[in-house]
Amino acid sequence: MKWSNGFDLRPSVPLLCLALVLGIGAVSWVWLRGVQAQHRQGRLARLCAFTLFLCFDLVLFGAFTRLSDSGLGCPDWPGCYGFVSPLGAGLEIDAAHQLMPQGPVSWAKAWIEMIHRYAAMTVGFLILIMFIETWREALKGRHLGAGALVLKRATVWCASLSLLWVMLQGLFGALTVTSKLFPAIVSMHLLGGMTLLVLLVIQWRAYAGGVVSFNVLSFFSTREAADPTPPTAPQWPQVHRPSWGGWLILGACALGVQLALGAWVSTNYAVLACQSFPLCQAQWWPEMNFSQGFELWRPLGLTSSQVPLVFQALTAIHYTHRLMAYVVFVLLGILCVRVHQSGHKSAALVLLGLLLLQFLTGLSNVVLGWPMIGAILHVAGASALVITMTWMSLGYLQTRRREASMGQGSQSLHAA
Repeated sequence: MKWSNGFDLRPSVPLLCLALVLGIGAVSWVWLRGVQAQHRQGRLARLCAFTLFLCFDLVLFGAFTRLSDSGLGCPDWPGCYGFVSPLGAGLEIDAAHQLMPQGPVSWAKAWIEMIHRYAAMTVGFLILIMFIETWREALKGRHLGAGALVLKRATVWCASLSLLWVMLQGLFGALTVTSKLFPAIVSMHLLGGMTLLVLLVIQWRAYAGGVVSFNVLSFFSTREAADPTPPTAPQWPQVHRPSWGGWLILGACALGVQLALGAWVSTNYAVLACQSFPLCQAQWWPEMNFSQGFELWRPLGLTSSQVPLVFQALTAIHYTHRLMAYVVFVLLGILCVRVHQSGHKSAALVLLGLLLLQFLTGLSNVVLGWPMIGAILHVAGASALVITMTWMSLGYLQTRRREASMGQGSQSLHAA
């Protein structure tokens, strides 16, 4: 792997100051929105919900950055040609654009890339603030109510893991630029963003007192109950012995594989290898080269021996993603039915709506030539599926844990 331009740490301090200003502004807004909260844990729940919202937007803006070919708009890291913003790099940007008018560097692409970095720094700062505040509250022992020790451990572990993961994401973001969009690294960066969404959902649940709800925006409310316990989301509806746990596991595993395949399609620009549906290149089984297509450690558009990829390799990447999509639709479709039958109608409808969104946007990417809005909505649907499946998994575990506690209680009464 050849590192071009690489790391230029000169603007690091000004960029950290900028992240501090943006982060303090965001924290202040969330804190003021929850000014009536009697407990810091409630404000941390609101801050975590806001961070989750920003992280979701960041994943979408990252997709826009990639789709607009702006990933190398500033070909060094963390700044832009050694400056905090493209404004200081005018000469370098103009020179690069004149040399390659259709190349990766232009004023618009430089700003897109830097705005993405500014947003990433803000998310990282918010996660750092939650980490500090969580540890401070844990050390002071201010968690109230029954089971406070369990909640304290959960919040501390979640906050610590989220901070470690966002630091790893920052490293992958740097390597994405300095490695010249190396497909494996770009794919890991995208999957890392999805993983961060999962961690933030779990962290939000821990702050909210171990319960979950779709009503994320309830954390932004300035109203506070008179109850001295931290504000929590509404309880997941209790249904006796849910029968969809196995389908939930199968669906989550299939979704994880499909996310990895989708990232590989996107980072190798293989979306247009098949431009018809359901056939690909007028065939049910087109000619494909799996050995080249799924050689993981290689430069963009080349094999590890620096030979250009054949078109059949891109076809293999695309068609594998399409075939796996059928599996995901079947498994999550069955999960929708089981969840609906268990009484969680709103969860089933949300999951079904996201599946339909993914089908329509995926189809538009193929038959309409990969329109920008369709591609971004496809990433949005995938991100929302990740959040929804995480939420449902937490709700399922919560229900099973409650049932186990009730069963143990009944046994104790009978024994008495």
